[in-house]
Amino acid sequence: MTGASTGIGVATARELARRGFHVLAGVRRDRDADAIRSPGVEPVLLDITEPAQVAALAARVAADPRPLHAVVNNAGIQVNAPVEALPMEQWRRVFEVNLFGHIAVTQALLPALLRSRGRVLNISSIGGKAAMPTYGAYSGAKFALEAVSDALRREVTSLGVRVIVIEPGGVRTEMATRGIATNNQLAAQMTPEQDERYGGLVQAINSLMDAGTSSGVTADAAARVVAKAVTARRPRTRYTIGRDAALLIAAARLLPDRTLDRVVAATVRRHYPQPAPALNSQVLPVG
Repeated sequence: MTGASTGIGVATARELARRGFHVLAGVRRDRDADAIRSPGVEPVLLDITEPAQVAALAARVAADPRPLHAVVNNAGIQVNAPVEALPMEQWRRVFEVNLFGHIAVTQALLPALLRSRGRVLNISSIGGKAAMPTYGAYSGAKFALEAVSDALRREVTSLGVRVIVIEPGGVRTEMATRGIATNNQLAAQMTPEQDERYGGLVQAINSLMDAGTSSGVTADAAARVVAKAVTARRPRTRYTIGRDAALLIAAARLLPDRTLDRVVAATVRRHYPQPAPALNSQVLPVG
């Protein structure tokens, strides 16, 4: 389980341990390892963008006599900014964490999964099916993860390995809070012209993210969906988490692009900063 420090990751690690699995829970810091360590949950230091740490994970799995049942690729970061304003190093960072790191872990552990006829679970997002404004990098990586998952599934199903995509909507975790802070830092770096074009949009998306997270499902509820995909005898190829995910993914599949554009624009518009109330300019008589 990658990205097990917080949110869906830690909740899923604990849920799988409760169901009798021994979970190798990937975390990036020693203090996160200390916080998550518990019966059935073994923390491992893992930055999925560091080849040496990915290789160490593969060696740890190879040295264990128990079969590897599943790899859950959950690590991720949220970075939102308009396409024009997001620096290229941020584009590359998002793809390194949200796509290439997952591929690296999958490549390293696929031999063990082929031996055990196990399964790969890729945690995508509703952003992997519909791209909201400022989600260019995040959704770009998630769209790509969906495509990689389809390709991998068609390569290894006949070899006994199942590939499953999980598509969460709003989940009450710290990810949105961290994402909003990052978005504000990036917005502060925009040029005055970019701020004039996109400043209100960034604020609206932050408000929309906050609302979606606040009304979303709990991390424990999301973990139960992931655990179901891990344990189902005949798992589906995709699972959504939350009513919002099911609705938006259906809309993206069924509605024409222009119609969906109008729906998205109307949704975002409700979160734009409200203008300050106009001052009453009436001159009152004195005395």
